[in-house]
Order: sequence, then C-alpha cells, then structure tokens
Amino acid sequence: MKAVLMRGIGGVEVLHIGEHPDPVPKDDELLVRVRTTALNRADLLQRRGMHPPPKGVPDILGLEMAGEVVGTGPACGDFKVGDRVCALLPGAGYAELAAIPVGMAMRIPENLSFEQAAAIPEVFLTAYQNLFHVARLVPGEVVLVHAAAGGVGTAAIQLIREANAVSLVTAGSREKIESCLILGARAGWNYNGGPFAPWVAGQTGGRGVDIVLDFVGASYFEQNLQSLATDGRMVVIGTMGGAQVEKFSLRALMTKRLQITGAALRSMDVPRKVALTRKFAEFALPRFADGRLVPRVDTVFDWNDVAKAHERMETNANIGKIVLRVTK
Repeated sequence: MKAVLMRGIGGVEVLHIGEHPDPVPKDDELLVRVRTTALNRADLLQRRGMHPPPKGVPDILGLEMAGEVVGTGPACGDFKVGDRVCALLPGAGYAELAAIPVGMAMRIPENLSFEQAAAIPEVFLTAYQNLFHVARLVPGEVVLVHAAAGGVGTAAIQLIREANAVSLVTAGSREKIESCLILGARAGWNYNGGPFAPWVAGQTGGRGVDIVLDFVGASYFEQNLQSLATDGRMVVIGTMGGAQVEKFSLRALMTKRLQITGAALRSMDVPRKVALTRKFAEFALPRFADGRLVPRVDTVFDWNDVAKAHERMETNANIGKIVLRVTK
C-alpha cells in the first residue's frame, strides 16, 4: 500500500508518499480502505520526533480514519465488505489501508461524508472521555474550554451543549470566537486581549468555572487555578504553552479542593478504548445522524499536499479539523 512516510524527523519536508507493507488484520479486526484521515497535534510532534507511536505500531502518522471495509475477520460480527466506518487509531492513519479492532469501528451515518467522518474519532472521543468520564460533567455546570476553535474544542462545545451545561471559551481571533458561539458557547475571550481569569470571574459572578479543559499547559496554569470554582476540576489535555510549571502554591488546591488530572487517549489499552468507543457511539451517532452534533471541518487537502496541511495546523489558522483525502 501507499502511505505518508517520513525521511527522518524534522519539518514538513520529511513527509513523502511511498510504499509500505499492508497491515495484516487479526481475527477480530476489520481491514479498511482509508478514504480520509485527519490531522492532530500529535502528528506534528511525532514528525519532530517528540511523540513516538506505541510499541508495535508503524511509524506512520495518523490517529483516525474513515473508509470502507474491504475485509473482515471471522470474529467481526455483522460487519461486511462495503460498510462505511470511522475509527480511532494508535497510528498509521495516513495510509491506504488500516486494520482496526472491530470494537473500535463506528458506522458512519448516511448523512455524513468521509471527510466529515474523519473529523470525528480523535477529537470527539477525547472531548467525550475528558468531559464525562474524567471531569464528570453534570447538567448546569460551567466549563472553560481553551483553544476552543480547534478540533477537540469544537467537539467539546457541542458535547457540553448536549449535556445541558455551559461553555466559556478562549481563542485567538474574533472569527474563531464567533464560530464557537455558533456551536453553542455562551461567551468567548480573545486571549490576545490579555489575561482571561478576570473575564472568567466576570462571566461567573466571581464564582469561577466547574471544569477547565486545558490544551495550553504551563503558561495558563496559574490563571486556570484562579478561574476554578471550589471543588473545580481541571483536565490537562495538551501543552502547547509549555509543559514545565516552575512553581505554584499547593494551598490553592487545598483551599478550593481542586482536582487536576492529565489525560491521553493514545496510551490507553485497547479494551478501554473499545469500551469508550461503544459508549460514545451510543450517545453520539444518533446525534450526528439528526444534526445535533456536527463534525467541524476546516480544510480538506489531497494527501499529496500533506506538507501544506501540516503547515496550516502549525500556524493555528484552522477552525475545526484539517482533513486529508487519500487518493490514488
């Protein structure tokens, strides 16, 4: 099969399309012809040598895909050749073929294209896991979502809305904030306008938010603690603003009874990913089918232009997901 390969590690110039051995599916796996895949921040880190794939996974980028089943193992239930599916992957999504555990396969609703379906698995599963299982979101709570115009952010806003909760967001432009408001956010703050903590206090009457979904890391850490209400929970999903917090007072954690949790899907074992996928599919697929949830696609690139796609993500210009169409 053809796949996007890397000539060493580094900038976008290391990316190229070449030949790679086909995946060999197990008895409980589907073989899928990949029609589309999508970019994630982890792809940029892996390209630079900072986020290697799990043991046994080819050194090919790509954490999700959408396509058509072309082969089924004897333990794959009622899936058949031709079924349209999308799935989270541990890697190797930038390829013509993917082998996936049958429990990870989600049937694509008829109203969604492959391009839209590829924009679902990584970001929606990440948002769903962290909101409902890690942070334990309940109706009526207020969630602060950073980097909200990206893939996980646009997914989180919709899931928060569907949970009858409230989202406040930060983003880097008026256009990005407007896109978040359309998806259901109550209010947004342009982080180029200064610290967000005073704005959060104003939005919540000084109470603070119940949950922070943080993709930024160290540079937002102190303000995040200030922005949390008593018994608040923060989930650290990314470290775009640095991973090293030089110092902070544990007294704030104790006084407000705060909880801070780290999260990553890629390192979860397969049984846990299957369980998560099945719960998410039950909740979300009917909502995708009737339009209550919508995958937010920013741009679709032919995979021959994968370098341009990576460059777009690196500039933080995207609103929603950047998708690659796998062509012959």
